[in-house]
Amino acid sequence: MSSEPNARPPARVLPKPRRVRFAMPAATKRQHFVDGDLVMSHFVSTLSATFPEGEDFFIRSVREFRDQLSDADLREAVKGFIAQEATHRHQHRLLNDRLQAMGYPTDGIDRHTKKLVGRLEKRFSPAMRLSVTAALEHYTATFAEIILTSDEAQGLIGHTEVRSILLWHAFEECEHKAVAFDVYTAIGGGERTRVWGMRLATVILFAELVVQTIRSLVGDPAAYNPRRILTSLRAFRRSPLFSSAAIERFRSYTRAGFHPDDWDSTEILERWTRELFDADGTQRVTTGAGP
Repeated sequence: MSSEPNARPPARVLPKPRRVRFAMPAATKRQHFVDGDLVMSHFVSTLSATFPEGEDFFIRSVREFRDQLSDADLREAVKGFIAQEATHRHQHRLLNDRLQAMGYPTDGIDRHTKKLVGRLEKRFSPAMRLSVTAALEHYTATFAEIILTSDEAQGLIGHTEVRSILLWHAFEECEHKAVAFDVYTAIGGGERTRVWGMRLATVILFAELVVQTIRSLVGDPAAYNPRRILTSLRAFRRSPLFSSAAIERFRSYTRAGFHPDDWDSTEILERWTRELFDADGTQRVTTGAGP
């Protein structure tokens, strides 16, 4: 992934609602499903555990301003965004149920995330909540595009049941990455609040991911093997998700005049549309029938 932004695409991408079904992990005991890696498996499980309540927060933050939008294309984009996020919420709840059965504490992380989101919504204005949403969408889009463009990242997620759901989720995060940002701009959101929203999002996101991943690891007997945990931590630090290029892209959000489409996703979306869906939009990538 290049560390320099490209020219913006000529037109807004309109997110498409899709009906999808995925096979969930069949294991009933702990399985380190991300290429057998200890820390990365707990990290991805933690991410998945935060998604249902996080997606709900994104939906509410954007829907708050839907009736104020005069741009018909943007209203249509919001409709697609909400539909996609609602599907993400549902699919990750199904995945989280399986991960809980495998020994990952997804239920507890989900409850914690719900309480955290509730406190944030009481404390911050609708505009700040939308600003935080736009910033978090920048993080998820960056993670998504790394997964979709990095052979190393795709090697990490392997060919287990979670591969299809992660690739699909990454694709749609890439597809709707600018929607919350464009809504924020359309309602007259200023640069100062936008940047503060990113600072707040950064602190919350990484603090929660670190704390909750540690919480998850503490319950795993494999984490008490010194050689294994140190080897896994070293591998985690070298992950493309936290490379210098990724960090530069995270930071690009605070540049004056930034827009998510400064990082053009056209080629990524074209490639993965062919990979994931048939010509009529029917889901192609799946490892079996979903629930």
